[in-house]
Amino acid sequence: MEEFFTILIADRNSHVRMFLLRELMAEGYRVKMAATAENVLKMAYARDGIDLLILDPDLPGIDLAAMLTTLADRIPVLPIVLHTHRRHDEALLRNDDRWVTIIEKAGDSVERIKEAVGRLLRSSTAGIAEAAGHRCPEGKIS
Repeated sequence: MEEFFTILIADRNSHVRMFLLRELMAEGYRVKMAATAENVLKMAYARDGIDLLILDPDLPGIDLAAMLTTLADRIPVLPIVLHTHRRHDEALLRNDDRWVTIIEKAGDSVERIKEAVGRLLRSSTAGIAEAAGHRCPEGKIS
């Protein structure tokens, strides 16, 4: 049975959330949405978890550095796309935050998000399979 990836979109702007929802569902992903930092953490650690997070650093209630530290401890690692207006958010990343990709909000950011999502999910799937001692087909979790 084929398993689909689930993406959590966490953005303060409901229009951005809905736009990304439509775009990513059209790509075949399951999509969940969150409007607060508290909901992001609940969903990231829920039993029916998520495979990737698209995160707006201006989300209500967020302390970005603390959130990234908390999510870095999640097993398996949660790939994150930081969707921001501020390029200086890069300064919050540690050297081992290779699962975090920063994409500036701009007119073409949805295409860059789609590319990053595909790349990060392929990388995380390969990493999980490698850790388990086997390889699995691209885009599937065995």
